[in-house]
Amino acid sequence: MVVELISVGTELLLGNIVNTNTQFLAEKCALLGLTMYHQVTVGDNRERLRQVLETALERSDVVILTGGLGPTEDDLTKEVCAEVMGSDLVEDSHTKEQITNYFKNSIYKEIPDNNWKQAMVPQGAIVLDNNNGTAPGLIIEKDGKTAVLLPGPPNELKPLFMEQVFPFLQKRQPEVIHSRMIKICGPGESQVENRILDLIDGQSNPTIATYAKTAEVHLRVTAKASSEKEAKELLKPMVKEIKSRFGNDVYSTKEDETLEMTVVRLLKKHELTVTTAESCTGGLIAGRIVNVSGASEVFQEGFVTYANKAKRKYLNVNKSTLKKYGAVSSQTAKEMATGGVFATDADVCIAVTGIAGPNAEGEKPVGLVYMACYLKDKVKIEEYHFKGNREKIREQSVVKALDLLRRCILSNYNT
Repeated sequence: MVVELISVGTELLLGNIVNTNTQFLAEKCALLGLTMYHQVTVGDNRERLRQVLETALERSDVVILTGGLGPTEDDLTKEVCAEVMGSDLVEDSHTKEQITNYFKNSIYKEIPDNNWKQAMVPQGAIVLDNNNGTAPGLIIEKDGKTAVLLPGPPNELKPLFMEQVFPFLQKRQPEVIHSRMIKICGPGESQVENRILDLIDGQSNPTIATYAKTAEVHLRVTAKASSEKEAKELLKPMVKEIKSRFGNDVYSTKEDETLEMTVVRLLKKHELTVTTAESCTGGLIAGRIVNVSGASEVFQEGFVTYANKAKRKYLNVNKSTLKKYGAVSSQTAKEMATGGVFATDADVCIAVTGIAGPNAEGEKPVGLVYMACYLKDKVKIEEYHFKGNREKIREQSVVKALDLLRRCILSNYNT
């Protein structure tokens, strides 16, 4: 099946809002095995929206529209879609009840009259309950074409899509699609591709798709079959081969497991506690760790020692080390990691110091970052030369620091 995405909203055209919905939906449609050739953004204009929708329905089997389902006059998606697909709008009593209950449990005491507009739905449409807002999702089918209407706010769209639209579309696929995600940290995208180029060149079913992330590469392996069991069997040898080629560079084969989740899982498994000692990353590593549910079992304390005085005070970095080698040096990183362990009695400490920019420090260039990991009386030190702006350098540093921590645990515990 061919699917097309239409994002509705003048605010998207003006750049006032970042369109994260398109990325989310495109990824999920690929997971379903749907073919996508077009993504369109259109403003809150009735005639232009009508033209875009008519074109989309001519060339696609499924059209997913996001936004424009609100209570105001410029919210036109439902009305235009009903016109194009020849449906009258009728009041849906269930949706009206949902809106009433939503306001009853909100901070607002009265329901504005214009909100009742959202209880009007195209006759014959499948109404999808929105448990996080007042605009229901809608599915309209006519002459072999399907229009899916979703609310714009991501916190409403994502759960509604995954809980109700994803299963709906999955049932309409002639074949079962099953995927496995292989997440890699270490080699870059071109290096990853070179190591599996023979697999990519020879692919048919399953297929391999490469996604470059910040300091990571994700591989999605997808198989089509007449049953889920058969699709899974097709995936097994390919996944096994890829894992064997990358070894410990693979940190997860779970769709929803992040690098920090892997780190926390390993810390828990080996009953280790961790401390972070950060300079140029300014607490971002600690932030990633504590974002993981259950991190309180393993996370001790986090130090943000931006100034040399703080490095000396909290991490016991020697004044002579700072004077001789500088704050951005392997020697300082080593003493930060060691000091973090002894200051908190943790089992492991990951430390980072570097130059995020925009200005270099003497002969030391922007992007120079040292990180150290202390575990079992041993310190592993890495030197990196990152490219990009200040934000990108810091983001890459966080990922590489988490990966260094992961690799140190693996090497010490042969896990």
